[in-house]
Amino acid sequence: MPTYTVRTANLALTEDQKERIAAAITAAHNAHTGAPAYFAQVIFDPLDAGSHFLGGKPNPTPHVFVQGLIRSGRAVEVKAGLIQQIVEQVSAVAGLSTEDVWVYLQDIAATQMVEFGRFLPQPGAEDEWRKGFSSQKLASMARAGIKV
Repeated sequence: MPTYTVRTANLALTEDQKERIAAAITAAHNAHTGAPAYFAQVIFDPLDAGSHFLGGKPNPTPHVFVQGLIRSGRAVEVKAGLIQQIVEQVSAVAGLSTEDVWVYLQDIAATQMVEFGRFLPQPGAEDEWRKGFSSQKLASMARAGIKV
């Protein structure tokens, strides 16, 4: 399951902006990788004031940093499209220039990730893997409005 951490520096996102950014990242990941939308999770982590430095100097310019941990096995072109879509959509929602939205993707082998109590499937094997969810987990996800 991809985990995207969105860090903001010198910028306070509203709840609406967070929801729109999370939806945009989820949609981009699904569109470019084919992985189910419920696989994507987005975590927001604002930096404290005075915690962003460039060139060893405090940087007062608002920035958004998106770090995505994703399963390996995807083509360079797929990842490039994913990154570009995230940059464009996050900058639009946050009201920033694309120069102030930085995105990093890191590949991790599915055999090095455990989520929902099980090692993740290889890309393309999600449907079979999903059958292993307990009825309690499916019910809790349904209550949260997560489509599985």
